[in-house]
Amino acid sequence: MSVELRSIKFRSDREALWFELEDLVNRVESGSVKSLSPDELTQLTVLYRYALSSLSTARAISLDQNVVRYLDSLCARAFAVVYGTRKGLWETIVEFFDFGFPEAVRELRWHVLLATTILMVATLMAYIMVAADPEYFYAFVDPGLAGGRGPTMSTEDLRKVLFDGGETSGSELAMFASFLVSNNARIGMMCFALGFAAGLPVFYLLFKNGLMLGAFIALYDDRGLSYEFFSWILPHGITEFLAVILCGAAGFRIGQRLVAPGEYSRWDSVKLAGREAGRICIGAVVMFFLAAVIEGFFRQLVSDVDVRYAVATATALFWLVYFTMAGRNR
Repeated sequence: MSVELRSIKFRSDREALWFELEDLVNRVESGSVKSLSPDELTQLTVLYRYALSSLSTARAISLDQNVVRYLDSLCARAFAVVYGTRKGLWETIVEFFDFGFPEAVRELRWHVLLATTILMVATLMAYIMVAADPEYFYAFVDPGLAGGRGPTMSTEDLRKVLFDGGETSGSELAMFASFLVSNNARIGMMCFALGFAAGLPVFYLLFKNGLMLGAFIALYDDRGLSYEFFSWILPHGITEFLAVILCGAAGFRIGQRLVAPGEYSRWDSVKLAGREAGRICIGAVVMFFLAAVIEGFFRQLVSDVDVRYAVATATALFWLVYFTMAGRNR
């Protein structure tokens, strides 16, 4: 095959991705890096490495010099975009929470919906089963996590669990909060990491958490304490369970890319998804920390039910507005 024919075939097989990279570089050069979404920024680095590989191959097999010059110029421009001036740490953090995190969540809205559905279905299933037969509680809740709570506990003792914060010292609360943030972050990391197993373990973790939640709801509802129970769990639970859902969505995204890589190789597709999901996971860890602070301090110290519901409502409205509106004006 002549050099000219090899050049034509080489270019026709790869130029779609070159043009995609060129379009992203043009957009940054004509505006700024802020004009790209988090997904496009990740894609930019993948395409840049692909163009470098193409340039190396073109030089090695002595292709048409027009192709080599085009790729040389494209790679140089992409290098300047990818490795340009870096932002300061504080500016990077502010930009991440102002734009990167909420935008990443919106891009995975269908994965978030899937994770939410799994959690809710499991919660409803456990609630129905435990309400029909309280013995099912022990099938869904690990005794170590139950803290002694169960169908055999008296109604008064169950109620005391919800309002015993006043007897807890500040140092004990600090230790409790520290335990919660590490434990919850570990669960989130598992949901994220297990996405590399095609997402199936993520389904299991979400379903298991839903079963445990449904079992507790049924337990307290059976004693006429559902109103008090939700005032106890919602102030921190809205943030905590939302973070679990986001980690689950990130895991599903990785699993999707593994099973259906699309236009990229399976490895590049998984790496791309890992970066997308990683942004969500970082934000979720911060949410776990906030939930731990509420769990370890506010909820344990404030026993007024109306105040608890007010905080829970404010928290829900904050996350709703944040994830639907933050960063849209950029």
